[in-house]
Amino acid sequence: MQTAPFSPAQLRESVIAVPPLARDDSLKIDRAENAKLIKHLEAGGIRSLLYGGNAVFYHVRLAEYESLLQMLADETADDTVVVPSLGPAYGFAMDQVEVLRQFDFPTAMLLPARDIVDQAGIASAVRRIAESYGKPLVLYLKFDRWLDVDLIRKLESDGVISWVKYAVVRQDPAQDDYLNELLDTFPAERIISGIGEQPAIVHVRDFGVAGFTSGCVCVAPAKSMEMMRAIQSGDFETAESIRKWFEPLEDLRNEINPIRVLHHAVTGAGICNTGPLLPMLSELSADQIAKIARVAKQMV
Repeated sequence: MQTAPFSPAQLRESVIAVPPLARDDSLKIDRAENAKLIKHLEAGGIRSLLYGGNAVFYHVRLAEYESLLQMLADETADDTVVVPSLGPAYGFAMDQVEVLRQFDFPTAMLLPARDIVDQAGIASAVRRIAESYGKPLVLYLKFDRWLDVDLIRKLESDGVISWVKYAVVRQDPAQDDYLNELLDTFPAERIISGIGEQPAIVHVRDFGVAGFTSGCVCVAPAKSMEMMRAIQSGDFETAESIRKWFEPLEDLRNEINPIRVLHHAVTGAGICNTGPLLPMLSELSADQIAKIARVAKQMV
């Protein structure tokens, strides 16, 4: 993996893939199957991997965290940026930091929590975790007004934010007061659209953010990279046609569940066997899995 310090230029070089994490039938991390997915993404031009919600980092065991990070470091190419996650609980994140410091990841993303938190407390946690880690963190804004822009401004001035993943879902992504306020506070070159291909054109073209994350990229990485290049070159007609091409799988993710559908889509497409989901997430029905596989196979 790439161990150079974070540079904003990295955010424009690749779609940031947010892959699922493959496990075997005993729920142990499956190195061989995860390697297949990583190689598939890299073969399609992806050079940035963010392991967060789709990989169910919310529920990883501390006992497996070191081996998980080692696997990600070992299985990625020398020019691939890898960003693991930590948290969302403060105590768990501080324990994970002790493990993270053993590796050369350029940054890590703090998963967002909604329960037993308040805004000033969140900001304090971000600052303390980053200081303990010794590196700025990726700030994941998943919920509307989860963190006030004034607090984000203070965190930025303290140097504890690497970049921002903005993933607040709107019925109309073009109407977003929170994103507008964030852009008045934080550099656009370090903000990423964090909801996949569907709002990416609006976020990059109209708001000026640097790029976008994607889960569906795991099925069709070259296609997602083609969309990113089209947006960057101003070829929005091509970008829009690709956005629509991804819609059938995104519609299933919205209809059923984003994480669970992507998990089975990667298997259904024949890329790797992602195995069972961790408890706290239920399995899908056989009919749902078959429907996902039909859509995913058409995309490979």
